[in-house]
Amino acid sequence: MNATLTDRYVDAAMRSVPEKQRDDLSAELRASIDDQIDARVDAGERHEAAERAVLTELGDPDKLAAGYLERPLWLVGPRYYLDWWRLLKLLWAIVPACAAFGVALGETLAGAPLGAIIGSTIGVVVSVIVHVAFWVTIVFVILERTGHETMDQSAWTPDRLPEPKASGAKLSDLVATLVFLAIGAGFVLWDHFIGWPVGDGRTTSFLDPGLWPWWITGLFVLMAAEAALAVTVYARGRWTTGLAYLNLVLDVAIALPALWLISQGLFLNPELLPTVDPDDGAQVTGILNVILGFVFAGIAVWDSIDAFLKAHRAR
Repeated sequence: MNATLTDRYVDAAMRSVPEKQRDDLSAELRASIDDQIDARVDAGERHEAAERAVLTELGDPDKLAAGYLERPLWLVGPRYYLDWWRLLKLLWAIVPACAAFGVALGETLAGAPLGAIIGSTIGVVVSVIVHVAFWVTIVFVILERTGHETMDQSAWTPDRLPEPKASGAKLSDLVATLVFLAIGAGFVLWDHFIGWPVGDGRTTSFLDPGLWPWWITGLFVLMAAEAALAVTVYARGRWTTGLAYLNLVLDVAIALPALWLISQGLFLNPELLPTVDPDDGAQVTGILNVILGFVFAGIAVWDSIDAFLKAHRAR
């Protein structure tokens, strides 16, 4: 069922409210909105028009929530506080992670020891966080002092309400997961039984043939468990903390063996790239192993965090 404007407004307003206060304030806000809508409907307005008018009068849900909590929106000034805070949170969610990935990958490819990689990555992440906060704040201070308007200074309307964030329990989520797993299984089977052309009418596999049968059988078992988990989430209609922990276990069970095989040189077919490029095949294989290791680790971390966030939202 599609969320109404009132549902979206209450959801947006409660995002910044502490969890222990969320249920009470949500019920209070919803009751207040319903009362005001009913009063307008009794006066002859259509329900849709009355709902839109009430929410427009209430204004930005983040500002309303700050009023409920008696929390001042100050730092660079009340006029720009919400724009500043929203942009800062968005950049903090993206830039430090990208910087950490780039530095760690570069240091690994350069052959740096583990301690140096960790130290460099932490240093860069801290530096990026500080710089992002400093420069974003400076920009908004200048905007405030010079009187410039930001894009979000126009009058607030219900059309600007965000859609509730996905719970991960929609049919489209289930289908996407099953299709992704089917493609992965198809790649592994094609790789082993058909292979990839390397010239002169020959074919070879991308993955190490020594992974068959036991390693690949274990992978298929874990992929089947991932599919069953996706079906369970869809059947329950939401993620739960228990299902998120189960997803974490499956992610670790897939990622750790893959990372171990990569570190031992047992993941890629050692004959593939030397066959294609006899001069630089070994070096390219080493670079591919590093990149694949980062990809496996990144996917596992992202998927685990995403499941816990969805379970938190559903709660």
